[in-house]
Amino acid sequence: MTKYAWMYRLGLTPWERYGAAGGAAQLGALLDRETRERSTGPGRALDIGCGRGQFTPELARRGWEAVGVDIVPEAVEAARRKGPAEVAYVVGDVTGLESSGLGAFDLFLDIGCFQGLDTDQRAAEGRGVTALAAPGATLLMLAFGPSRYRRLVEGVAQAQIEAAFPGWELLTAEDARTSGLGWPMNRTSPRWYRFRRTTG
Repeated sequence: MTKYAWMYRLGLTPWERYGAAGGAAQLGALLDRETRERSTGPGRALDIGCGRGQFTPELARRGWEAVGVDIVPEAVEAARRKGPAEVAYVVGDVTGLESSGLGAFDLFLDIGCFQGLDTDQRAAEGRGVTALAAPGATLLMLAFGPSRYRRLVEGVAQAQIEAAFPGWELLTAEDARTSGLGWPMNRTSPRWYRFRRTTG
Protein backbone atom coordinates (compact mmCIF):
# COMPACT_ATOMS: atom_id res chain seq x y z
CA MET A 1 0.00 0.00 0.00
CA THR A 2 2.74 2.44 0.96
CA LYS A 3 4.43 2.38 -2.44
CA TYR A 4 1.27 3.01 -4.44
CA ALA A 5 -0.11 5.56 -1.98
CA TRP A 6 3.08 7.61 -2.34
CA MET A 7 3.08 7.27 -6.11
CA TYR A 8 -0.47 8.65 -6.28
CA ARG A 9 0.50 11.53 -4.01
CA LEU A 10 3.53 12.32 -6.15
CA GLY A 11 1.54 12.06 -9.38
CA LEU A 12 3.63 9.13 -10.60
CA THR A 13 1.00 6.86 -12.10
CA PRO A 14 2.53 5.40 -15.30
CA TRP A 15 0.02 2.54 -15.28
CA GLU A 16 -2.70 5.02 -16.20
CA ARG A 17 -1.05 5.58 -19.58
CA TYR A 18 -2.48 2.32 -20.89
CA GLY A 19 -5.97 3.72 -21.41
CA ALA A 20 -4.70 6.83 -23.18
CA ALA A 21 -2.54 4.62 -25.40
CA GLY A 22 -5.53 2.85 -26.89
CA GLY A 23 -5.93 0.20 -24.25
CA ALA A 24 -9.51 1.22 -23.55
CA ALA A 25 -10.55 0.33 -27.11
CA GLN A 26 -9.01 -3.13 -26.88
CA LEU A 27 -10.55 -3.65 -23.46
CA GLY A 28 -13.92 -2.65 -24.86
CA ALA A 29 -13.69 -5.32 -27.54
CA LEU A 30 -12.75 -7.96 -24.97
CA LEU A 31 -15.64 -6.97 -22.71
CA ASP A 32 -18.06 -7.00 -25.64
CA ARG A 33 -17.01 -10.58 -26.35
CA GLU A 34 -17.71 -11.57 -22.74
CA THR A 35 -21.15 -9.98 -22.91
CA ARG A 36 -22.02 -11.71 -26.19
CA GLU A 37 -20.92 -15.13 -25.00
CA ARG A 38 -22.91 -15.10 -21.76
CA SER A 39 -26.31 -16.65 -22.36
CA THR A 40 -27.66 -15.01 -19.20
CA GLY A 41 -26.28 -11.57 -20.04
CA PRO A 42 -23.89 -9.49 -17.94
CA GLY A 43 -23.63 -10.39 -14.27
CA ARG A 44 -21.41 -9.05 -11.49
CA ALA A 45 -17.89 -7.88 -12.31
CA LEU A 46 -14.93 -6.99 -10.07
CA ASP A 47 -12.16 -4.64 -11.18
CA ILE A 48 -9.12 -5.75 -9.15
CA GLY A 49 -6.73 -2.92 -8.30
CA CYS A 50 -9.10 -0.39 -9.87
CA GLY A 51 -7.07 2.68 -8.88
CA ARG A 52 -8.91 5.87 -9.73
CA GLY A 53 -11.53 3.99 -11.73
CA GLN A 54 -10.04 4.40 -15.17
CA PHE A 55 -11.60 1.20 -16.54
CA THR A 56 -14.33 0.15 -14.10
CA PRO A 57 -17.01 2.32 -15.82
CA GLU A 58 -16.45 0.32 -19.03
CA LEU A 59 -18.00 -2.63 -17.22
CA ALA A 60 -21.06 -0.66 -16.15
CA ARG A 61 -21.55 0.72 -19.68
CA ARG A 62 -21.93 -2.84 -20.90
CA GLY A 63 -24.51 -3.76 -18.31
CA TRP A 64 -22.31 -5.36 -15.67
CA GLU A 65 -22.93 -4.73 -11.98
CA ALA A 66 -19.48 -3.27 -11.50
CA VAL A 67 -17.40 -3.13 -8.32
CA GLY A 68 -13.89 -1.71 -8.10
CA VAL A 69 -11.49 -2.56 -5.29
CA ASP A 70 -8.17 -0.94 -4.43
CA ILE A 71 -6.01 -0.71 -1.34
CA VAL A 72 -5.27 3.03 -1.67
CA PRO A 73 -8.10 5.07 -0.08
CA GLU A 74 -7.21 8.23 -2.00
CA ALA A 75 -7.49 6.40 -5.31
CA VAL A 76 -10.85 4.88 -4.35
CA GLU A 77 -12.18 8.27 -3.28
CA ALA A 78 -11.09 9.78 -6.62
CA ALA A 79 -12.89 6.95 -8.44
CA ARG A 80 -16.06 7.59 -6.45
CA ARG A 81 -15.97 11.29 -7.27
CA LYS A 82 -15.56 10.53 -10.96
CA GLY A 83 -18.48 8.08 -10.97
CA PRO A 84 -20.75 6.97 -12.48
CA ALA A 85 -23.05 6.46 -9.52
CA GLU A 86 -23.96 2.90 -10.48
CA VAL A 87 -20.37 1.72 -9.95
CA ALA A 88 -19.43 0.69 -6.39
CA TYR A 89 -15.88 1.32 -5.21
CA VAL A 90 -14.45 -0.20 -2.04
CA VAL A 91 -11.15 0.02 -0.21
CA GLY A 92 -9.75 -3.48 0.08
CA ASP A 93 -6.67 -5.66 -0.22
CA VAL A 94 -6.59 -7.75 -3.40
CA THR A 95 -4.61 -10.37 -1.48
CA GLY A 96 -7.47 -10.71 1.02
CA LEU A 97 -10.50 -11.06 -1.22
CA GLU A 98 -11.61 -14.28 0.49
CA SER A 99 -12.64 -12.32 3.59
CA SER A 100 -13.82 -9.18 1.79
CA GLY A 101 -17.54 -9.93 1.95
CA LEU A 102 -17.96 -8.73 -1.63
CA GLY A 103 -19.96 -11.75 -2.76
CA ALA A 104 -19.65 -13.79 -5.95
CA PHE A 105 -18.64 -12.47 -9.38
CA ASP A 106 -19.03 -13.66 -12.95
CA LEU A 107 -16.16 -11.59 -14.34
CA PHE A 108 -12.85 -10.43 -12.88
CA LEU A 109 -10.74 -7.70 -14.48
CA ASP A 110 -7.09 -7.20 -13.53
CA ILE A 111 -5.22 -4.53 -15.45
CA GLY A 112 -1.65 -4.41 -14.23
CA CYS A 113 -2.35 -5.30 -10.59
CA PHE A 114 -1.26 -8.94 -10.42
CA GLN A 115 2.14 -8.21 -11.97
CA GLY A 116 3.03 -5.83 -9.12
CA LEU A 117 2.68 -8.51 -6.44
CA ASP A 118 5.29 -10.92 -5.13
CA THR A 119 4.89 -14.69 -5.39
CA ASP A 120 2.98 -15.15 -2.13
CA GLN A 121 0.72 -12.19 -2.87
CA ARG A 122 -0.04 -13.52 -6.35
CA ALA A 123 -1.06 -16.85 -4.88
CA ALA A 124 -3.26 -15.01 -2.37
CA GLU A 125 -4.97 -13.03 -5.13
CA GLY A 126 -5.54 -16.27 -7.01
CA ARG A 127 -7.13 -17.91 -3.97
CA GLY A 128 -9.35 -14.89 -3.39
CA VAL A 129 -10.53 -14.68 -6.99
CA THR A 130 -11.26 -18.40 -6.97
CA ALA A 131 -13.22 -18.10 -3.73
CA LEU A 132 -15.37 -15.30 -5.16
CA ALA A 133 -15.85 -16.88 -8.60
CA ALA A 134 -19.32 -17.91 -9.66
CA PRO A 135 -19.53 -21.12 -11.73
CA GLY A 136 -18.07 -20.51 -15.17
CA ALA A 137 -16.61 -17.13 -14.20
CA THR A 138 -14.09 -15.40 -16.47
CA LEU A 139 -10.85 -13.63 -15.56
CA LEU A 140 -9.42 -11.03 -17.93
CA MET A 141 -5.89 -9.95 -17.05
CA LEU A 142 -3.51 -7.50 -18.67
CA ALA A 143 0.08 -8.09 -17.62
CA PHE A 144 3.48 -6.96 -18.85
CA GLY A 145 5.98 -9.72 -19.49
CA PRO A 146 9.40 -10.10 -17.88
CA SER A 147 11.97 -7.84 -19.51
CA ARG A 148 15.35 -6.22 -19.03
CA TYR A 149 13.46 -3.21 -17.67
CA ARG A 150 12.16 -5.08 -14.61
CA ARG A 151 13.50 -2.42 -12.22
CA LEU A 152 11.34 0.15 -13.96
CA VAL A 153 8.32 -1.91 -15.02
CA GLU A 154 7.14 -4.98 -13.14
CA GLY A 155 6.32 -7.99 -15.29
CA VAL A 156 5.15 -11.55 -14.98
CA ALA A 157 5.45 -14.68 -17.11
CA GLN A 158 2.46 -16.67 -18.33
CA ALA A 159 3.55 -19.66 -16.25
CA GLN A 160 3.50 -17.51 -13.10
CA ILE A 161 -0.05 -16.39 -13.82
CA GLU A 162 -1.25 -19.93 -14.47
CA ALA A 163 0.41 -21.15 -11.26
CA ALA A 164 -1.63 -18.68 -9.21
CA PHE A 165 -4.95 -19.81 -10.72
CA PRO A 166 -5.26 -23.60 -10.45
CA GLY A 167 -8.73 -24.70 -11.42
CA TRP A 168 -8.85 -22.08 -14.18
CA GLU A 169 -8.42 -22.82 -17.89
CA LEU A 170 -6.41 -20.41 -20.03
CA LEU A 171 -8.62 -19.74 -23.05
CA THR A 172 -6.58 -17.12 -24.89
CA ALA A 173 -3.40 -15.09 -24.58
CA GLU A 174 -3.09 -12.23 -27.03
CA ASP A 175 -0.77 -9.29 -27.48
CA ALA A 176 -1.92 -5.99 -26.05
CA ARG A 177 -1.65 -2.83 -28.08
CA THR A 178 1.45 -0.78 -27.29
CA SER A 179 1.10 2.16 -29.67
CA GLY A 180 1.45 5.35 -27.65
CA LEU A 181 2.27 3.48 -24.45
CA GLY A 182 5.75 4.94 -24.18
CA TRP A 183 9.14 3.57 -23.17
CA PRO A 184 9.90 1.25 -21.44
CA MET A 185 6.37 -0.16 -21.10
CA ASN A 186 6.14 -0.65 -24.86
CA ARG A 187 9.14 -2.98 -24.61
CA THR A 188 7.61 -5.38 -22.09
CA SER A 189 5.38 -7.47 -24.39
CA PRO A 190 2.09 -6.80 -22.57
CA ARG A 191 -0.53 -9.49 -23.10
CA TRP A 192 -4.20 -10.03 -22.39
CA TYR A 193 -4.98 -13.35 -20.70
CA ARG A 194 -8.47 -14.84 -20.59
CA PHE A 195 -9.23 -17.60 -18.08
CA ARG A 196 -12.39 -19.57 -17.34
CA ARG A 197 -13.21 -21.14 -13.98
CA THR A 198 -13.46 -24.88 -14.55
CA THR A 199 -13.81 -26.46 -11.11
CA GLY A 200 -15.49 -25.77 -7.80
